[in-house]
Amino acid sequence: MTALLNKVMTAKEAVAKYVSDGDTVGIGGQSIGRCSMALAHEVIRQNKTDLTLVGCNMAMHMDLLVGAGAVKKTESGTGNLERYGTAFQWRKAIEQKTIEVEDYSHLSMSLRFLAGSLGLPFIPTKSMLGTDLSQQVSNNILESKDPWNSEKSVLLLKACNPDVSIVHVQKADSLGNAIIEGFSTHEPEMIKASKSVIVSCEQLIDTEVVRQNPEMTSIPYIFVDAVVLQPWGAYPTSTYKFYEHDEPHIKRYQSIAKSNESEYRKYLEDYIYDCADFDNYLKMVTTPENLNSLAESMHNVS
Repeated sequence: MTALLNKVMTAKEAVAKYVSDGDTVGIGGQSIGRCSMALAHEVIRQNKTDLTLVGCNMAMHMDLLVGAGAVKKTESGTGNLERYGTAFQWRKAIEQKTIEVEDYSHLSMSLRFLAGSLGLPFIPTKSMLGTDLSQQVSNNILESKDPWNSEKSVLLLKACNPDVSIVHVQKADSLGNAIIEGFSTHEPEMIKASKSVIVSCEQLIDTEVVRQNPEMTSIPYIFVDAVVLQPWGAYPTSTYKFYEHDEPHIKRYQSIAKSNESEYRKYLEDYIYDCADFDNYLKMVTTPENLNSLAESMHNVS
């Protein structure tokens, strides 16, 4: 029997190995919940470029990547931080035409990942049919007649198979079995459709725990290439059962993201480029007392 691989590595090692310039990168998380912030920071720190980001509601991690100049295109349902507003660097890049954008419904992006996970070249849907989203110039959308009923139309969506996906989860073991608690949105299908997957986690658990509780596993190890242990890896967004989002820091980021270029560049320099890693970033922007408060708030809600 072939020995199973220990896939634990640092964020620096994982990004260097699995993320390349020009890649299509799947983005995990949703709005202000469980965004893969630590991994996005490392992608920026390593100056990856010409990336195409794909996902459903791509939020602060996407905005940072766009603001850092790492992105050439996005394909998503939307980009926002819920009640804290739109992704301002993303919006600015769209207005200035410095990135390409393809808009989809959330369902249609999930279906593209589903097709990719099943090894299908495309998938039919009625989502977006009859809207201007279906009329955008794209090689990924084609309107077609139902072959069994020529009076009806469907949209054919090209499968989406990211070169690599970056996802933050609650727990994982050293083999790559990943446990997502709470919402999972498009992530299981996106992960299974990806050529490589980097998972960061709040806790690294023993494989024996996974074997004794197989129903807990959201993503089997066969789909995961790297496991990064990174507590608070979604900060300042939330991670269900671990901590709430940090509203003051999100508001601060949003204020800077819609300000002038020099102020935004200073944010990137201070909190990403000049930080050795995500732990260093956490020491720069918050305190142990604040983190404890965010954890207690989540536990009180849970």
